[in-house]
Amino acid sequence: MTRRQSIYIDAFPHVNPIPAACRIGSMLYSGVIYGRDAATQQVPASLEQQCELMFQHLKTIVEAAGGSLEDVIKVTLWMKDKAQRDIVNHYWQQAFPDKASRPARHALAGDFSGNMLVQCDFIAVLSD
Repeated sequence: MTRRQSIYIDAFPHVNPIPAACRIGSMLYSGVIYGRDAATQQVPASLEQQCELMFQHLKTIVEAAGGSLEDVIKVTLWMKDKAQRDIVNHYWQQAFPDKASRPARHALAGDFSGNMLVQCDFIAVLSD
C-alpha cells in the first residue's frame, strides 16, 4: 500500500479526478461533501434532505477508510443561511447523539450555485 490512500465511494463520485477523502496513517481528511442523491446525482431542494444525504455520505466515506463516526474529530460546515442551524443540528445530533463525544464543529457562510444549501468537510483520526 502506498503511504497516501485515496478514498472513493460510489454514492458520491466526482466528475474531476478527486477522491472523496484521503488517508495517510491514522489521519483522514475529506474534500467537500454535500447532499447529492446517489441515485439521481441531483441535489434535492430541501435543507432537510440535503443534510440527511450529507451526513450519510460523511458516514460512508469514513467507513470506506476503515473508521466510524466515532473517529471524526472536526467538521466544518458551510451554510447558505446560518439562521437555519436548527435543521442542521437535528441531523448533527442523529449522527453524533452522545453530547459527551461529539466532534468539534465550525459553521461558515457559504455562497453556492444551484440549490445547494449546505456542505461540509471533516477530519478523522483512525486506528492504524
